[in-house]
Amino acid sequence: MEIKAKFDHYNVNVLNMEKSLAFYEKALGLKIHHRQEASDGSFVIIFLTDSASSFLLELTWLRDWKTSYNLGDNEHHLCVRVAGDYEKIRQFHRENGWICFENHDMGLYFINDPDDYWIEILPVIEK
Repeated sequence: MEIKAKFDHYNVNVLNMEKSLAFYEKALGLKIHHRQEASDGSFVIIFLTDSASSFLLELTWLRDWKTSYNLGDNEHHLCVRVAGDYEKIRQFHRENGWICFENHDMGLYFINDPDDYWIEILPVIEK
């Protein structure tokens, strides 16, 4: 049997939805695609889009969750490619205090969101 999967979305749980939405829009230009809310107010799920692909980032807020999420060694991460002047974008991320790790030899860096999830930033590869 051959299975052909296609990436759909990746989820991160957040403590403060407004703070996370502001970060993802300002740092990466992601916009709200759609949202789901529990009728009892126990959760809010907001899907973000890059407007260029079908992949979505799912942010989940749980009303009864009050402590930081245990991210273990934080070895998992999301990776995005950014178009435009990569060094200007890196400087913008640096000025906002978002860069948490840089690997100059590999030509990449990571930013962290308000819940400390790491996001790898790479330049768009022109073909």
